Amino acid sequence: MAGLDTNVLVRWLVDDDARQSRQVDALFKSAASRQALLFVPATVVLELEWVLRSRYAFEKADILLAMNALLETRELEFQAEPAIERALHSYRLGPADFADCLHAGLCAVDGRAPMLTFDGKAARLDNVELLGA
Repeated sequence: MAGLDTNVLVRWLVDDDARQSRQVDALFKSAASRQALLFVPATVVLELEWVLRSRYAFEKADILLAMNALLETRELEFQAEPAIERALHSYRLGPADFADCLHAGLCAVDGRAPMLTFDGKAARLDNVELLGA
């Protein structure tokens, strides 16, 4: 099982480089035919949200659609998938940044909640507390 970098997922989602997009399509087809999984680290998911938002001007709803499409892709296996799912749910419902949602999700799934923060928006998330409040 190979791991994927952010740029591979960006090519697949955005299709902004024809040659690289064809390579990604071939990679996914090869994985499917071999019934192999491609690994996506949680850090790649974090960077992917940032790239889609900052470089490609994706709106929150489009980011959520893209991330959900990836989670439903049979050829992909995500590190800490329950934390990513929790983060996407929190991100959908609240004002906190996706990064804070993922940090809080990772803490909660690993039994390390609450996550302490000085960020007021992040403190509105479940399992997050404002430090010094």
